[in-house]
Amino acid sequence: MRKLCDIAALTVLGIALQCQGLYGQGSHVATADGVKAVVNNINIELKVYNPGVIRVIKYPKGVDFKKSSLAVIKSPDAHIPKKIQETESSILLETSALKVMLNKKSGKVSFYKLQHDNLLLTESDAGVVFKPADDAGVSTFDVKQSFILDTSEVIYGLGQQQNGRLNQRGQKNMLVQGNTKVAIPFFQSIKGYGIYWDNYGPTLFMDDKEETSFDSKVGNAVDYYFMQGDNGDSIVSQMRFLTGKAPMLPLWVYGYSQSKERYKTQFELLDVVKKYRALHVPLDGIIQDWQYWGKDSNWNAMSFDHGTYPRPKAMIDSVHQLNAHIFVVAWPGFGPKTKQYSEFKKKSMLLNFDTWPPKSGAKVYDVYDPAARDIYWKYLNKGVFSLGVDAWWLDSSEPDHLNEKDSDFDQKTHLGVYRKVRNAFPLEHIKGVYDHQRATTSAKRVMILTRSAFAGQQRFGSNTWSGDVTSSWESFRKQIPAGLNFSLTGLPYWNTDIGGFFANSYVKGGGAMNPEFQELYTRWLQFGTFMPMMRSHGTAIPREIYQFGKKGETIYDVLEKFIKLRYSLLPYIYSTAWQVTNHNQSFMRALAIDFNRDQNVYNIGGEYMFGKSFLVSPVTEKDAKSQKVYLPAGASWYDFWTGELIKGGKYINRATPIEIMPLYVKAGTIIPWGPDVQYATEKKWDNLEIRVYPGADADFTLYEDEDDNYDYEKGLFSEIKFHWDDNAQVLTIDKKSGHFQGMLSARKFRVVLMKHNGGSGLKLSSDADKVINYKGEKVQVNL
Repeated sequence: MRKLCDIAALTVLGIALQCQGLYGQGSHVATADGVKAVVNNINIELKVYNPGVIRVIKYPKGVDFKKSSLAVIKSPDAHIPKKIQETESSILLETSALKVMLNKKSGKVSFYKLQHDNLLLTESDAGVVFKPADDAGVSTFDVKQSFILDTSEVIYGLGQQQNGRLNQRGQKNMLVQGNTKVAIPFFQSIKGYGIYWDNYGPTLFMDDKEETSFDSKVGNAVDYYFMQGDNGDSIVSQMRFLTGKAPMLPLWVYGYSQSKERYKTQFELLDVVKKYRALHVPLDGIIQDWQYWGKDSNWNAMSFDHGTYPRPKAMIDSVHQLNAHIFVVAWPGFGPKTKQYSEFKKKSMLLNFDTWPPKSGAKVYDVYDPAARDIYWKYLNKGVFSLGVDAWWLDSSEPDHLNEKDSDFDQKTHLGVYRKVRNAFPLEHIKGVYDHQRATTSAKRVMILTRSAFAGQQRFGSNTWSGDVTSSWESFRKQIPAGLNFSLTGLPYWNTDIGGFFANSYVKGGGAMNPEFQELYTRWLQFGTFMPMMRSHGTAIPREIYQFGKKGETIYDVLEKFIKLRYSLLPYIYSTAWQVTNHNQSFMRALAIDFNRDQNVYNIGGEYMFGKSFLVSPVTEKDAKSQKVYLPAGASWYDFWTGELIKGGKYINRATPIEIMPLYVKAGTIIPWGPDVQYATEKKWDNLEIRVYPGADADFTLYEDEDDNYDYEKGLFSEIKFHWDDNAQVLTIDKKSGHFQGMLSARKFRVVLMKHNGGSGLKLSSDADKVINYKGEKVQVNL
């Protein structure tokens, strides 16, 4: 027996079509956005969000399940053409991209790529488990769903984990937020699909020889999204389709930011900016850490202590006059003597567990309550933002939870028992600040540096750093795969404390002048040059460049060299940021994203692509004189420092003196090279060097806008597209598209064709192959 329901037209009207008898055991109902069925007394719903994204919901018969996701902002789409077929054993839901098979006997759901009917993923036969549970008096379930993966299948994601692995197979991982650990219940497979498990409670991820599973301790239903994509980029794009796009950050954020734990007065902070300007070392951000409010009992008062910061508005104005920008820290917890604590306590908006600092009596606010988020912004705006602050450091956004007891999670929040929404704490906290700043002004883009994240947080202008990691080579090595897996979950902005946070073990040997710490810090800063945000921070040892020596000394000169390299790359980085925002791409790219046909790259976690052009191989071994580097197949590679051209598909040994981090440019690349500047907006891009790396065709889009407002959302930006035809040796610069206030009407492009064994490295080329006076019209250049 075989039945077919073509509901493409009916779903537009929202009509539910019954395809088999009464809606009971073994039957199904076609709905406007998918299909419902009951198998073994379990309600199963398949909902179509786009042709490649299917939501699967399972809950016991007789249970009323309704949910408004905190992470997912899309709704199922009734207008997508789909077919439902029924056989003796299965119910089939088909879109233009996928075929989803629901087994009528077991309830197992399997996903096939429509082309060639390839099986992408299947649940296990007895894969769903509902165990009755009590959550602080609320009846619920421990919910588990198991899947069967291919034996050799490689998966990435789960947020930011400190296990030193890129491939997350063979892992047992309790996904809960913590300092240095970001829990995101999402993975993507090299086969071309991703799974987002939409649950905010503690969730055990398990992968062994039998199965791969998510097991949430609190949940009313199994609720997950299957997303198909041809590669890592398209899966990330599907995740952002569901959870939101990443907005543009201000141009200055892509420069260099200086921090330490902590600047203790406004005069100390200002002196740092002044010293950078005097040394002519580029700087764009300065970061004010904790206790600018005074004593711990006054923790996070969101006001400046008059003794150490007597004129905070003047301090901020002075930072701006020095052409820099200031971050100010804020926490989710409040000391018992603050006005915020009193107001939150009066309105029952505090969570009663110990948070940082120890023995201070501080408590965190109920971030899940919109009214509490209103109060939080009221104080933050009045005491800090109104003074002209440019960006936020929202620390402890997991949050810090001291003397943790299981009963702490029995507390009620605005969204129910805390245990149920625990992992979404950073999402709701960051959302509150972003939404309120956006409502306050559109003249300044929201920039939030924060220590934790959850799915969807990319839509709130946040950059997550990897937490208070130790200053050690082992810790350093772990940060690279941690950042890559974080990016593969769909969140593009990530960085680390350059040098590691806890550097106490190096203090006795001379601190910043300790040769061992200097080597570690230098190698870490080289890595930091190729993160979405370049920020130095740590405790015990100050990190300003002048702490490491002076000009003419090796370590100082290498640090300056890489900071300046960062600024030369700003046109490339800012244009990549536009690709992240507009086309859902990523900054830090596991090699498997761009070279998924080369199986050698699947488990490489110590190298990555920065944008689509640079292969970065940080030196993470002490006293390394050389480093083994894999150059992926399918491309040839230019050594950035020497210009040597090497065919891919093999390992090479690269010499690594302290001034060199292995860095390669893919043949078939166009790089705009920025001017020598002291801060990001010092000079317009009116005289750019355009570097062409031949060997394959290449494309690049140069993006520009007004740098630090949201006019780009109204279409006020410009794009200039470059194309290199390698066979013809012709560079085409298209007609400029778009406009914005202050846009250049004319400029020079100094085109440099990179020669084999003749790369120009960091410095601008002395001789250009062609100089183009560009006035916005299409130009073709023979090289």
